[in-house]
Amino acid sequence: MTDVIVAKTAGFCFGVTKAVEKVYQQAEEGITPIYTYGPIIHNEEVVADLERKGVRVISDEAALEQIHEGTIVIRSHGVGRTEEEKMRSIGLQVVDATCPFVKKIHRIVSKASEDGRSIIIIGSAEHPEVKGIRGWCGNSAYVICEIEEVETLPALDRVTVVSQTTFNYKKFKEIVEKIKEKRYDSCVVNTICNATQERQVEARQIAGAVEAMIVIGGKNSSNTQKLYNICKDVCPHTYYIQTLVDLEPQGFPNVRSVGITAGASTPKNIIEEVHSYVRSKL
Repeated sequence: MTDVIVAKTAGFCFGVTKAVEKVYQQAEEGITPIYTYGPIIHNEEVVADLERKGVRVISDEAALEQIHEGTIVIRSHGVGRTEEEKMRSIGLQVVDATCPFVKKIHRIVSKASEDGRSIIIIGSAEHPEVKGIRGWCGNSAYVICEIEEVETLPALDRVTVVSQTTFNYKKFKEIVEKIKEKRYDSCVVNTICNATQERQVEARQIAGAVEAMIVIGGKNSSNTQKLYNICKDVCPHTYYIQTLVDLEPQGFPNVRSVGITAGASTPKNIIEEVHSYVRSKL
């Protein structure tokens, strides 16, 4: 008997759904020009569809300074304080689609910075969410992604530790334990969102119960990459794809059980296409 297991948590999370809906709403209302600050989500298919509807992507502050009218949507990753203030100061209509979990981090680090605490962000320094978080603590935060980087932290007094919302929960706990060895006066706030934790736990469980695992998501999606790494650890036959087109040329091993999960920026229709294809091959 063949078996295909699709993760219940696969696909758009709450924050991504909210952000995408807001952009489509602006486009449907015929409000022009419409911009997003960075791709609204890390999914090329969704971004391309929005471009066809007239939504343009603004890539950085330099490009932002070239526009003076229209509507700009802040994506789910959020932006720093100065970027948000600039959007408003140049006369743009700002639609804030920042994920509520990310907004919470902005408030935490802003208050902690005002109280004179040093901020440690556990996450990828180049990820837009982390860049945005740094922008709410005077850009003076320390960002670490690997446990070895804890040793590079200087002598600090009072620190507040937060995390990128999509960070690997197991790795977060390991890094926090290492930080505690530094004997800081530390306040640790687990800001990994519940949806991310649940998605990672479910992915690991499914990957451990099947012969092959498929992880679907954008090539630049941080949370999808983490899902892939988690699944690969327990299931050697793990495939990372953006769409069904990426899977077909790879062929598929002779297996009788397959698991499917997807990152937070993967539309439901892509998951369904992959599911149907896999069932037809088993």
